[in-house]
Amino acid sequence: MTSTGNAASAVVMSTMAANTVATSEEFAVRTDPLRGELLAHCYRMLGSVHDAEDQLQETLLRAWRAYDQYDPRRAALRTWLYRIATNTCLTALEQRSRRPLPSGLGAPGDDPDAPMVRGEEVPWLQPIPDALLGDPAGVASSRHTLRLAFLAALQLLPARQRAVLILRDVLDWPAAEVGKALEMTTTAVHSALRRARARLATAGLGEDQVGEPHSPDERALVERYVAAFESADLVALEKLLTDDVLLEMPPMLGWYVGREHYVRFIARLFTLRGAVWRMVPVAANGHPAVAAYVRAPDGDGFVLNTVQVFEISDGRISRNTAFRDAEVFAVFRLPERI
Repeated sequence: MTSTGNAASAVVMSTMAANTVATSEEFAVRTDPLRGELLAHCYRMLGSVHDAEDQLQETLLRAWRAYDQYDPRRAALRTWLYRIATNTCLTALEQRSRRPLPSGLGAPGDDPDAPMVRGEEVPWLQPIPDALLGDPAGVASSRHTLRLAFLAALQLLPARQRAVLILRDVLDWPAAEVGKALEMTTTAVHSALRRARARLATAGLGEDQVGEPHSPDERALVERYVAAFESADLVALEKLLTDDVLLEMPPMLGWYVGREHYVRFIARLFTLRGAVWRMVPVAANGHPAVAAYVRAPDGDGFVLNTVQVFEISDGRISRNTAFRDAEVFAVFRLPERI
């Protein structure tokens, strides 16, 4: 090649590289604000923070590779990315089991003093820190679709029904748009949605029960709970619970319903672990939560025991899901000792 040819080739390569950098920067600027809500979407589909993060990266990689083919006249960028994310998650679900909570695997226990049985082989549903979900206002507005009870009910649905319900009832997509994203007829979308809603209703999560309003007093209630727990005041603790409060502790298989069983279990916990605890406020799934630390056996500080996610009804705690899982601790970036 002549020197003139070499120079021309160099100019072409330089221009291509500059265009690639410019396109990459444009892609990042346009997609970065959507990362939090796309992560929440993948999390609803999969029930695992780590799986959701993996599929978000896969979504963005697929979108980047196809970005030069994206046509804004056919779909908004947000819609286009959600289509990719949904189908990426559906592919991932072909190789995964559903992620339950203990309350979805059998009847509640009737003896809080009975030995606890670990279910290490179960791929448990995980909580997600609010901090990973981006805009706090967006988290607050969608908190009812991030409830652990709602997510556990979603896990009961076949993957495609799950996708249809999320796209229609959570994201409020028209049925025709859902059909286009999932390559289904509109009739098939309506049929899948009816079956999904019916299944949620049998799980006690009909539409009228999913949209609980956000209460400004929730944090104050949890602070009273923390004060009662840290002072080992079981009488005060009991007053903060609903009559049918639910307590579950994955990876333990057992779970309990009712104030009496809840308080008896906490009393047993104080006997086994000691009554000196410290709780650090965190936020998960749009709800108040705490990281619970118990006095270290060597007496030097406190060691991490659980991440507890609360649900509140009528001014009292109605559900406490306490996760004792190193993977969950890592997601919340919690120190092992304080």
